[in-house]
Amino acid sequence: VPLSSREDAFSPGGLVLAALGGCTGMDTALIMRKKRVAVDDYQVEVRGEEREAQPTLYTSIVVEHIVRGTSIDDKAVARAIELSARTYCMVGANLASGDAEINHRLRIVDDAGERTCDCVTIGPRGEGLSYHEDA
Repeated sequence: VPLSSREDAFSPGGLVLAALGGCTGMDTALIMRKKRVAVDDYQVEVRGEEREAQPTLYTSIVVEHIVRGTSIDDKAVARAIELSARTYCMVGANLASGDAEINHRLRIVDDAGERTCDCVTIGPRGEGLSYHEDA
């Protein structure tokens, strides 16, 4: 997430990415808890690419969900991420309703090793969002 000219402060664009990470992270953590997915550590890393023209907008965002534990249920975690991205995360829905394409990726590290996958992509213009498909 980009910082402002001050080392300890976010830029406005950085705050947008932090809001997306917080929103989808909270949803995903709550859904994993409901599904009884036991994790030792869960982190969300977000990075985005902006268009150069003013006003700058995010056109591509990658949200990486990093889950560590003993024996992680890949499908349950991927489903929790998908539910957050497609249905529950207001920040992601707003960004994906515009020009941004948001790719949610999953990295699991457990006793079976490390593995990654692309879980879900939403946007631009609402593509992949649950409410968009119901219309």
